[in-house]
Amino acid sequence: MMVRFHKMHGLGNDFVVIDAREAPVAMPTARARALADRRRGIGCDQLILIEPSTVADARMRIFNADGSEVEACGNATRCVVSLLGGSPSIETLGGVLSGANDGDLVSVDMGEPRFGWDEIPLAFAMDTMAMPVAWDELASPMAVNVGNPHVIFFVPDTDSVDLERLGPIIETDPLFPARINVNVATIVDRSTLRLRVWERGVGVTLACGTGACATAVAAIRAGHVDGPVAVHLPGGALRIDWAPGGPITMSGPATHVFTAEADLSAFG
Repeated sequence: MMVRFHKMHGLGNDFVVIDAREAPVAMPTARARALADRRRGIGCDQLILIEPSTVADARMRIFNADGSEVEACGNATRCVVSLLGGSPSIETLGGVLSGANDGDLVSVDMGEPRFGWDEIPLAFAMDTMAMPVAWDELASPMAVNVGNPHVIFFVPDTDSVDLERLGPIIETDPLFPARINVNVATIVDRSTLRLRVWERGVGVTLACGTGACATAVAAIRAGHVDGPVAVHLPGGALRIDWAPGGPITMSGPATHVFTAEADLSAFG
């Protein structure tokens, strides 16, 4: 079965995007993992399926590089908004999101963050503003759900953290029944953060849109910064704005790299 796909990225966080609105495309775990493989497949951080929706202009399904389906991806949402054009609404497992194209930038309303321990979710009740847990030098994180779950550690220097080692340990800790995305952030000034992210099911990525949203929200909530916040990731910067009680707005680029075709039967 030949399908057309788009290779896209948001600040280096890259995607294979398949438009399945007119003809359905099956995406079992093994196929998503094979397509994402950078040596034997097309290669991507996440595989994205665009499908018909009864509640929005389109439905977006998100598969991590390990083949697991997840609720949200901010960079992928911007890419899908860019691909669809205009100001579309997009159904995800994390809720219905809305976006808009504005010249070279794409803005997305990511909805309201959630802070309850059972909304993250955590395995048992605790204060998500300062969780009484630690993994080596990473201690007392904040937890935020922005359509998918995140823990945020504020550290003096993001680059000094061995995220490749600690990320998978924290991601799979029994405290997080749905696993977790791990963010290490440094406060630069009242409107700027530096951030590195270990994405569950993917690893360290050049950028993570939901990680930038969760980290900016945590920093604003803790009084470290004032919105809007420039979040600088290894792949570039995103602008995140949020006020308590309201939705998160994320703005940044979405890049179309190329369009091609692939024989899905070669990937299982």
